[in-house]
Amino acid sequence: MVEMAEAARRFVQGRRRDDLETDDILAFALARALEILGEAASKVAPETRQAVPEIAWTQIIGMRNRLAHAYQEINFNIMWKTATQEVPGLLSALRTALAEHDPDR
Repeated sequence: MVEMAEAARRFVQGRRRDDLETDDILAFALARALEILGEAASKVAPETRQAVPEIAWTQIIGMRNRLAHAYQEINFNIMWKTATQEVPGLLSALRTALAEHDPDR
């Protein structure tokens, strides 16, 4: 999850929301990173999800399902907001959770 969140953040760095409309590679890469992030979230054990309630597990997995099954209906505004506003906080929460639950990491 961390790796894909970092990738999503890199993809939008220095870019504008309108770039998603004109740069197919950016749109595809960002959608794929968010999809893989959601797939990884779906593999996290239920007890781990319960131990880290500050992460929006259901929404992350739901976005993955939307990206995977309804690509032609992707809302770039939601995808951009996710990458630029939600992912930074998610990265922070993931890093904190990893440090607390896996001190050797």
